[in-house]
Amino acid sequence: MVIDYDAFDGEWRKIGLSGPACRALVDAKLYRVSDLRKISLAELQGLHGMGKSSVARIRQIMDAKKIKFLIS
Repeated sequence: MVIDYDAFDGEWRKIGLSGPACRALVDAKLYRVSDLRKISLAELQGLHGMGKSSVARIRQIMDAKKIKFLIS
């Protein structure tokens, strides 16, 4: 199955995430910042392609939007 990442990663590209990080989020069916409520920080960090700078940027955006990770 081929995924059309351009159809799903718009929000991630808009906030400046790298290509591998965008693909990792789409592969995990996480399409918007609000979707991150469904996972823990550890799960985000464990996604293949998710680097430290992308995690830091995501946390910055989540803090600004008052969105919290799932507590595991």
